Amino acid sequence: MLRNVNDLNIKIFADGADLATMINMSKKPLIKGLTTNPTLMRKAGINNYKKFAIEALKEIHNKPISFEVFSDDFNEMIQQASEISSWGSNVNVKIPITNSKGIESTQVIKELSRRGVILNITALMTIEQVEKVVGALDGDSEAFISVFAGRISDTGRDPIPLMEKALQIMKDKPKSELIWASPRELLNVIQADKIGCHVITATSDILAKLDLVGKDLAQYSLETVKMFRNDALASGYSI
Repeated sequence: MLRNVNDLNIKIFADGADLATMINMSKKPLIKGLTTNPTLMRKAGINNYKKFAIEALKEIHNKPISFEVFSDDFNEMIQQASEISSWGSNVNVKIPITNSKGIESTQVIKELSRRGVILNITALMTIEQVEKVVGALDGDSEAFISVFAGRISDTGRDPIPLMEKALQIMKDKPKSELIWASPRELLNVIQADKIGCHVITATSDILAKLDLVGKDLAQYSLETVKMFRNDALASGYSI
């Protein structure tokens, strides 16, 4: 059993779009990078994409941070990626594995990788997709391959065999790193670390639970009982 988060080998990237939280997370030694996406940004009420990114990069410049393209046209996707990449040396550009029509973005990946853009290829959920991405990456380019293990588990499938297979495939491109994306619970951090996954992204609700790693279960049980008792008293319940 892992008893201390400092014993983790996996890199933890904070996932979110609240600027103050992102800046705070970037200052924590345990957080090795940051990611966001258009959905998180919309939920956070962001209406100016570039302004948000530039403001984030003014404060976050010593850890990798990923911003995603949003065009459905591949030529425009390449243009957006080039623009986003120019915003900072620590910027990684997220490219979806397909556009919204289901057409694979491997040619985009190949072209941007050839140009030296550090990519974060996102929304992968099959081994076939991993194989195609690895085949499209330039041999000397750095890249993240983001497999949505949490969404895979939402379908009732165990993501671990797929993630282990992805790691084997990615050995052909040793500068690529596998991301365990969209984790559903803190246990996923431990699972990802155990199989040798390079990176896991986590939202604030999961990151808040890191202090529980290695906690004495008897003590945790007692604290839970006290919580129930205190809430009952505070509510004035009687039978």
